[in-house]
Amino acid sequence: MAERLILDTSILVEVERGRLDLATVAADDDDVALPAIVVAEYLTGVQLAATAKQRSSRQEFLDRVLAALPIEDYTRLVAERHAELLAHLRRSGTTRGAHDLILAATASSTGRTVLTADDRAHFDGLPDVTVRLVRSPTRP
Repeated sequence: MAERLILDTSILVEVERGRLDLATVAADDDDVALPAIVVAEYLTGVQLAATAKQRSSRQEFLDRVLAALPIEDYTRLVAERHAELLAHLRRSGTTRGAHDLILAATASSTGRTVLTADDRAHFDGLPDVTVRLVRSPTRP
């Protein structure tokens, strides 16, 4: 059965570094997208690359990804879900990273499951946010 998935930046990094094959975690018929915040995070890595060659390689990788996957924008619906999640966290006295929360709001408002190679704790306890942890076989 096809899944609606949204990628965390950590997945892009793992794929770009050759430590993960996206085909092993997403089926051909899955609906995979990127949230706009992940594009911004990855572009930050492009800008911070140590060498021109590394910057060019990262940009080329991102260009290929963007040609293949749609971007989920930060829409009014995402903003409303983001506000709900912020309120939930404030009521519970907990915090999350700003970008992780935007990713969670994008996923939740678009009915997608977050794929991440990071610690699930970034998303634990967020209502109506589904997360799948993906570990690459070669990740240190």
